[in-house]
Amino acid sequence: MTADVGGPAGAVEVEPVVGELGVLELTVGPVGHGGFCVAHHEGRVVFVRHALPGERVQAVVTEDRGGSYCRADAVAVLEPAAGRVTPPCPASGPGGCGGCDFQHVDPRVQRKLKAQVVAEQLRRIAGLDVAVTVQELPGGALGWRTRTRLAVDGTGQPGFRVHRSHTVLPVPACPLAVRGSLDEVLSRHWSPGGELEVVAEESSRVHVLQLPSDGPPKQLRGTGRVVRHAAGRRWELSTRGFWQVHPGAADALAVLVGEWASAPLGGTVWDLYGGVGLFASVLAGQVGPSGTVTVVEASRRAVADGAAALADLVQVHFVHARVERALAQLPGPPGVVVLDPPRRGAGRQVAAAVADRGPARIVHLGCDPAALARDVAAYLQCGYRLLAVRALDAFPMTHHVECVAVLAR
Repeated sequence: MTADVGGPAGAVEVEPVVGELGVLELTVGPVGHGGFCVAHHEGRVVFVRHALPGERVQAVVTEDRGGSYCRADAVAVLEPAAGRVTPPCPASGPGGCGGCDFQHVDPRVQRKLKAQVVAEQLRRIAGLDVAVTVQELPGGALGWRTRTRLAVDGTGQPGFRVHRSHTVLPVPACPLAVRGSLDEVLSRHWSPGGELEVVAEESSRVHVLQLPSDGPPKQLRGTGRVVRHAAGRRWELSTRGFWQVHPGAADALAVLVGEWASAPLGGTVWDLYGGVGLFASVLAGQVGPSGTVTVVEASRRAVADGAAALADLVQVHFVHARVERALAQLPGPPGVVVLDPPRRGAGRQVAAAVADRGPARIVHLGCDPAALARDVAAYLQCGYRLLAVRALDAFPMTHHVECVAVLAR
């Protein structure tokens, strides 16, 4: 079936997995958490991708395992909503690359949809009615991705995986990647199977790593060390280490964390899941040489890079350990605790342990709205209250969003 969901760039060949429902005509409801909108058909919920709230669409069922819901792709828009645009990438859309969820949506509307998702998760999970806005970062909606993961198909062609599939879709370019960073990778063939990781620096240097399915990573291009600048400092890091993918995100988050932490001079601060110490560098300036900032990080590579980058800050100390195992031994009581856990969140056990040490303020980051809401709910149960939430559009064209919450006793 060929169907146009956004002009010529949206026309793609769709090979649907048709269940009992097959092709549906739907009135699309609110945005859901995960890059889809919610519709209903004959008492069942339908998660519809490539649609917008309020639209009337024709959708092809792509996954139907029975039960209360199924998944579908909007392949024709019968009544479009304001905010629909022609996708800038011809590989997006039904049956195409699974990396982007909102290419068919004006970036301003994307941010409104993400704000609705964050607010809905906080309301549903934490019982809070919070007004949320999503802040735009510098640079626009394209050309921001400094780290790109590609898969290689059985013929050696690199590309991206189709949504909820292992199928590799070869592409000539990716408009989200830093301009020029993928040119060499996409223009040649590679060993079939496995993946490639491309890391772009501010200086336009590009590092390419091969990630075989049956062996250790191999550096194919570049030195294996990347230079970043954020929070007024120079950071030399491993290309395999974590760093914010959007070039404007690290600085924006560092400013926000510093503003909300407001650590006292001479105070004790914990920076949990602290990576290379981006936030610790800001917190160190607040507590001064007489204070203490303890960074807890499970990655040995990140601890080594962070300790080298912040060697001039005598008040910063790195602890190489899992957070849940290190909490009982950390110096305290802390005045401020900053947490930047992985996508799944910190969890009830860590939240309770942090609250038990009684910090006056908790600054909690999350790149998954549901996980953030679960962690906030755990703090509320321990006697804390939410002061504010702010979200950053650190992943334009996708459903992902970076959130920061600040809580006080």
